[in-house]
Amino acid sequence: MNLKLIIAAAALAAMPAVAHAQAGAPAGPKPTKADAQKIVQVIKGDKAKLDAYCAIGKLGDQAAEAEQKKDQKKMEGLQKQADALAQKIGPEYVKFTAGMEALDPDSKDGKEIIAILEALDKSCPK
Repeated sequence: MNLKLIIAAAALAAMPAVAHAQAGAPAGPKPTKADAQKIVQVIKGDKAKLDAYCAIGKLGDQAAEAEQKKDQKKMEGLQKQADALAQKIGPEYVKFTAGMEALDPDSKDGKEIIAILEALDKSCPK
């Protein structure tokens, strides 16, 4: 999964948390490199969580396509699927992805975190 798709997948998974934050709840904290490493360990250590993570990545691909076509209905359906998958991974993943919204992908921290996630992506079947 390339950088754009990682961000799309994270954004797709974080949509419920962002909506919650817009409703007045505080947004998740910006993730750290240590947070990313912990999430990767949690996901790699559980086949069901890895399967859910990989499925979110595939939804990210579909979301990028739907966004280009400006298909809001498709985006909403993909968001619901991603939310259900994110819940299977666990609350720590939901919190992590919500924080990804605050992360600058071009910053040093952003690039390091994305590199960690790209390594996890290599565990997903093609």
